[in-house]
Formats: sequence, C-alpha cells, structure tokens
Amino acid sequence: MRNKIIISFLILFLISFNLSAQQTKAAKLNSDTSDYDIQDSILIKTRDGGILSAIMIRKKGETNPKPVILQYTIYVRDKGRDIKTLKESADHGYVGVIVYSRGKRFSPDEINPYENESNDTYDAIDWISKQKWCNGSVGMFGGSYNGFTQWAACKTPHPALKTIVPYVANRPGMGLPMENNIFINPNYEWAFYVGNNKFLDTVAGNNRPRFRGLQFKWWESGAAYKKLDSIDGEPNRWFQKWIKHPSFDNYWQKMAPYKTDFSKIKIPVLAFDGYYNDSQNSSLYYLRELQKYSPKTPAYLIIGPYGHFGTQIGGEAIINDYKVDANALIDIKKITYQWFDYILKNGAKPEVLKDKINYEVMGANEWKSAPSIEKMHNDFLTFYLIDTKLETFYRASSKKPDRKTFLLQKVDFADRQNSSNNDYYPGPIIKKELDTTSGFKFITEPLKEQLIVNGSFLGELKISINKKDVDLGVTIYEVTPNGEYFHLSYYIGRASYAKDMEKRNLLEPNTIETIAFANTHLISKQVSKGSRLLIVIDVNKNAFSQLNYGTGKDASEETIQDAKEPLQIKWYTDSFVKIPVLR
Repeated sequence: MRNKIIISFLILFLISFNLSAQQTKAAKLNSDTSDYDIQDSILIKTRDGGILSAIMIRKKGETNPKPVILQYTIYVRDKGRDIKTLKESADHGYVGVIVYSRGKRFSPDEINPYENESNDTYDAIDWISKQKWCNGSVGMFGGSYNGFTQWAACKTPHPALKTIVPYVANRPGMGLPMENNIFINPNYEWAFYVGNNKFLDTVAGNNRPRFRGLQFKWWESGAAYKKLDSIDGEPNRWFQKWIKHPSFDNYWQKMAPYKTDFSKIKIPVLAFDGYYNDSQNSSLYYLRELQKYSPKTPAYLIIGPYGHFGTQIGGEAIINDYKVDANALIDIKKITYQWFDYILKNGAKPEVLKDKINYEVMGANEWKSAPSIEKMHNDFLTFYLIDTKLETFYRASSKKPDRKTFLLQKVDFADRQNSSNNDYYPGPIIKKELDTTSGFKFITEPLKEQLIVNGSFLGELKISINKKDVDLGVTIYEVTPNGEYFHLSYYIGRASYAKDMEKRNLLEPNTIETIAFANTHLISKQVSKGSRLLIVIDVNKNAFSQLNYGTGKDASEETIQDAKEPLQIKWYTDSFVKIPVLR
C-alpha cells in the first residue's frame, strides 16, 4: 500500500512538473516584462485527495491582501484568453483566480462534468482564503457552466464567499441534459468537447455535421436512445451515466442547492439571463427557489433579448434573425465589476439595478423593473383551447366552454417520414409561416389594447391517451397584424413527471388526466393593439430529443418495436393557458 502511495505521488509530481515547466517559464518571462505577478501552475488538493489546477494574477508589487475574483470552470481555453480575463480583475483592483474542474489542465484526475463541483468549489475557496494575497473575501462570476459552479459553491457556502454573479447558469438535470425530464441532444456532443482531454476537444466540438447527422441516423434507425453512441461509433460514458437518471434524483440533486439548501444562502446575488437562452429555466430556477427559501437574501436579475452566448457578452444586435432594441445591449463586464465594487469595496450600487428584477421590454426599447419575477405582471390572460374554428385555426377563448369535448390527434411513432412539435424552438424568432402538419393551433381575437406579455406562461392540459406516457409541447406566438409569427415562449415536458420531477407517475390509459405546467421560458414583449396570440399544442416527436413511445418503460430503452399501435391523444376543451401580462 505504501509503495502504491509513493508511486502515485511520483506520477503526480512528474505530471505537474512536466506539464507546468514550459508554462512556468513563459509566465516568469511575462511577469518580468509586464505589470502583473502571474502564477499559472498552482495545484490545489481537495479534502478527498483530488487535484485542481489554477492560475492567479495580481498587480506586480502589490503587498496588501485584496478581495479575490474567482472563475471556476471546466473550459480550459486558449491560455491568452484566460490570462486576459484575470488581468481584467487585477486592473479593477482585485486578485484574479481561475480554477479548472477536477481532471482538467494539470489535474491528473478523471473528468466527470458536474459531479464534483459542489465540494471542489468549497475547497478551492478555502485554499484561496488562506493565501497571503487574499483579504478573506471572494466573489465569483462567469457564464453557463461557470454560472453553475457558482451555485454549486452555494450548496455548502464557504464563509469567505461574499457574492456570486452567474450568467445564464446551468442547473444539471434541469434544462440540460434534460428539460422537464426529456433528454435533449446538445449535451451529447458537449461531453466529448469537455471530456476528451485535459483542455478542450475542439475537433469534436466543431464537428457539427457529425452530431447533426448522428441525430438523424438514430431517428431513421428506430434504435433505442441509449444506442446513440453505438451509432456514432465512439463510446460516450458521460451520456450513458446521465440517461440512467431520468428522474431528478439524488444524482442531480447533490450537484447544486436543492430545496432547503437555498435557506443557507445569505450572500448577495446578481444574475444575468436572456429570453432566448436555451437553459433559461435552469438559471431562473435558482432565483425562484432562493426567493422561496431565503426571501431576505438580496438577489437581482438583469434579463433581456439575448441567447445563451449573447447574454455573456451583454447581448448581440441580431439574435436568430431578429434585430434587438438598441437599448437592450449592455456592458456586462462594467456592471459586473460595479457590483463587485459595491459588495466587496462598499462602492456605489450599479445604476441599472432599479429593483430586484430588471428587464428590457422587446419592441418598446425600454427597461422596466419589478420587486420579483411574480410582480412583473399585474394580470393574466386565460384562454381555453376549444374545438370551434376561428378562420383557419381553432379558437382560444377567454370563456370556459359550456360543454366538454375534445380534439383527437394520432401520432404513429413507427412513422419516420413525419415528425411533430417542429416549431417549438425560436429559430428564427419571426416566421412567415408555421408547420401545419401536426398538433393543434388556437388563436385569440385581436387584442383591443397594447400590453406587455411579461413573465412565464402556465396552464393545464386535460388529456387522455391510449398509452402510459407522452411528451408534450406548448408554444406561444404573437401573430402580428401583417401576419408574421413572433415566437414568445415554449414548454416541453414529460407528462409522467408533471406532478413530481423526482418520481415518475405513469398515466392511466384512456383516462382523463390533468397535466399542469409552469416551468416555461420567461419573456417580456410589447404586443400591439390588433395583434393576436397563438397557442400551439403538440406531441413531441422529432430527432432532436429522446423519444417517448409511451410503454411506461425507461424511454432510453424503448425502440421502434415499441411503437405498435399509434398514439391517440384526446385534447379536452377545458384545457387552458394563462399568459402573464402587464397592462
């Protein structure tokens, strides 16, 4: 045993020495010719014996300890890019530190995205807080995975952690790799991108034809979802691990704060997000749960018409072919450091933070604010999905129908020529026409006044099916007076998890069930007088996510052989959707 320990130590020493020698030499040279003290070969040992690789930068000649700005990431990018962000922290009067996830860069450990961050972030902050250049205060910022790691650090908050600034934060198991318990495909290729080597596998990450083609090969083959990597020809151990957890079970729960964990979070939070961020329900989940379990914790949100990547740079002039309002674009780095100065240096509060929730109203070119997400709206428009026609679509009626009837939809899961729920994704945001080959569409009367659709829609679908489960989609559009379809928001979810995302409750065949939903994408959009709202309901059956054949078995194991008789779904006319508005 002793020999094994000695050998392990020697291996670790040689790895760290050999990998860091050139980096250290370059860093010293850079440090000698610049205004910065750069330590780029730091190794941090965790309580359970893991090794984390880190870089620290501060202004040369600084002798007084300062607050530390920490980025904790799985993305080992071009060294110059990471060094640049750390120099920005130093230029703002902080010490900049970036810590890479276990297994990345100079860490000899195995790479397992998500799994170690709640413990490792604590150990990284603990190490930082004890360094002579740290004054005992640490703030964190960053986007996507880096946003997730900040919330992971809050599962067991370290006393030195004083604030977090997450951009478009992911919540594993909620948004990606599954949304409302449906596994969706983007994280399949991402696993190779971050997991194939100590840095980033840009060859795999940039090989879009490979992975887009893989989706359609799987779709056409009728194979089980779990066979994706067999079809691809390269094992994907991360994907295989994830799909073994279709419920939001302890595997996902332990990665970040869950339920009463939020009651322990007392530090100020500033979050950034976008209306068209794919994982928006992840990011806003954190804020909603924090408000629920720790309502006195000061938590702020800045949100606008941004996508996942656009949010992290303060927005883009064009998103999904839509030209955003000029006032929507922000200087996210400036606001971030204003926030750090406010919390860590007793500076002025960022002027943009008029209230807890700060949002840009699409189409109005103005910012508004509210004390909470729930207070963004002051009314709901409730529409029942009835079976009478209003021109070419069915009617979305503000009046509950006097009698209960239904619309019948048949979906053959053995049919690979036709797919459904094809338009739920907002790409592009404005469409000239919609797919009319599947689902049902319900349109309102023209609006009699201008108003703002403001918040996250919700509703109840009353359905009966001849199987034990089904994946559903609901999409909301504004239909403008000139006939264009402006994508507002959407929902996809597995019916058997609607009541409890931790436990599957199969449906009783040929029995009316109520599927309540609320975990939808938040939007703020000024809707003009004369526009109409369009509600689309459909069964989710396409190549871009897991297929649920409805047998009640694990959907990852079902194949086209399980299709058998087509799904018959009755959509009852007392189903309704509630759209939040600000009048």
